[in-house]
Amino acid sequence: MNQPAFLKPGDKVAIIATARKISADELRPAKMMLKEWGLEVVLGENIFEIDNQFAGTDAQRAKDLQWALNDESIKAIICARGGYGTIRLMDRINFDMFRQHPKWIVGYSDITVLHQHINQNFGIATLHATMPINFEKDKEATQSLRKALFGETIEYTIEPHKLNVNGEAKGELVGGNLSLMYALCGSESDIDTKGKILFLEDLDEYLYHIDRMMMNLKRCGKLQHLAGLVVGGMTDMKDNTVPFGKNAEEIIYDAVKQYGYPVCFNFPAGHIDRNMAVYLGEEVYLVVDANVVKLKY
Repeated sequence: MNQPAFLKPGDKVAIIATARKISADELRPAKMMLKEWGLEVVLGENIFEIDNQFAGTDAQRAKDLQWALNDESIKAIICARGGYGTIRLMDRINFDMFRQHPKWIVGYSDITVLHQHINQNFGIATLHATMPINFEKDKEATQSLRKALFGETIEYTIEPHKLNVNGEAKGELVGGNLSLMYALCGSESDIDTKGKILFLEDLDEYLYHIDRMMMNLKRCGKLQHLAGLVVGGMTDMKDNTVPFGKNAEEIIYDAVKQYGYPVCFNFPAGHIDRNMAVYLGEEVYLVVDANVVKLKY
């Protein structure tokens, strides 16, 4: 895996919006914080445009993404927020300059589209982490982004979960938002999960949707040959009048319990305030036992 260079004070970072709209007021605290880290912040020219729920038209959002990918002076691209819309840009983007001069792509949720496409097709690592819209929600999460961008040690120790499957695994960490992974199946942005540690998280889905997506991944062969599974926040799940009968974690456990690889639930990443930074496309070591769970690079 090709790792972009870590940042240093004085580096230039771009903030763009590939999905939902964002305002200058919403972005102001993050700009100030990035400057406090010693970084020069530049904004996409269309970042405050509005096209219904989107941050401008597809063409405007794609233009900002293409600019940030092509500009060699920009050392990291930080997506302002998620929502929906990044998938609409992918067939408009040329990654040739980015492949020659890799830089960190930062975000989560809808940004899973970029993570998967880049990890799978170009072998370049990306950064699953909090985004500017959320910088003030949790200081620890935001500081984990700073540490990851500047190359400080990334290692997490968390409490065990009753559904965990004990074991040890080493492999490339891939994945992101379950709904986006499901949406990308069969496309150019799909990922090969064989021998890898898969990370999943999601927000605001009906429980039967979680089951349907997990059954899809299982039938596509994406769960059988994993080295391990890390499940982050499964947040604000919904149920029907007639209950599904299992929560999201139980649904995921049932989909993978036959395989025997280590499984970690309740990892601190995803649509939660304590959304800790992890590198996607890089090898991690995962230890799950009855007393503790560790994930380290």
